[in-house]
Amino acid sequence: MKEPLIKVKNLSKFFTLKRNRTLKAVDDVSIDIYPNETLGIVGESGCGKTTLGRTILGLYEATSGSVWFDGLNVHKADRKEMKSFKKRAQIILQDPYASLNPRMTVGDIIAEGINVQKLYYGQEKTEKIYELLDLVGLNKEHASRFPHEFSGGQRQRIGIARTLAVNPEFIVCDEPISALDVSIQSQIVKLLMKLQKELGLTFLFIAHDLSMVQYISNRVGVMYLGNLVELASSAKLYKDPKHPYTKALLSAIPSIDLENPMSSRRIKMDGEIPSPINPKDGCRFASRCPNVKSICECTTPKLKEIEKDHYVACHIV
Repeated sequence: MKEPLIKVKNLSKFFTLKRNRTLKAVDDVSIDIYPNETLGIVGESGCGKTTLGRTILGLYEATSGSVWFDGLNVHKADRKEMKSFKKRAQIILQDPYASLNPRMTVGDIIAEGINVQKLYYGQEKTEKIYELLDLVGLNKEHASRFPHEFSGGQRQRIGIARTLAVNPEFIVCDEPISALDVSIQSQIVKLLMKLQKELGLTFLFIAHDLSMVQYISNRVGVMYLGNLVELASSAKLYKDPKHPYTKALLSAIPSIDLENPMSSRRIKMDGEIPSPINPKDGCRFASRCPNVKSICECTTPKLKEIEKDHYVACHIV
């Protein structure tokens, strides 16, 4: 079996708020990401998906735990090591409108990373920019234009070209399709899959669209209020989810099956969503779980392997 490209060990990211309150955005998450795979991360808004991705990249300082990238401890790296790491690990941002500088041409936007890493100069840099534009489905005439002259899908292609400019190995895709029209979303996902195959990329794909995550991912992790509650291959997770939260989440996927309409299979969760600020001990899903027992309210479940390569954090499963 391949060695992981990234090893995340007991990673936590807490934010300190006023009046000595602590927001536990990511709490004790451990996960491996293997070369050339796409690991999908799903969950409700506010569950910590984006914070996890940004902490893995070192954009947020970890509260505790570690992130190892090809033998490098990301959160203990010095400036020189971090510069090398940033060349190898990049991010595609969610909003293609806000992530591009409106005062810069497309060529200058793509060249930012090239200039910082001092990879190409002069005509060689110009040719690299043209090559990247072609790679994402645009052409060299677009290099002299400004972001406002493009559609949302085209802007996201520009963002992807900027990400690829430094020849990364690992990319965090932070909800790269959520701000786009449905008709454009599939085009961007197919482009990412094409680039992964051609360039040998590894993706952490964060999204709300459960159907799209199933389509693009090799494995899928499910997060709930900062905790990783289930992890399995995409096929296994969608066919046979184990955690009560995963079952409820997947039941919300729209269907056109007239004999089994969505309303008849949707699992509705009662109870209140607990706050991630100063959470109590125990399972954070306990207040909404239909199978809750006394142990769930006092002891936090650990992620454990219940079947081969299928991990669940639940006392009941």
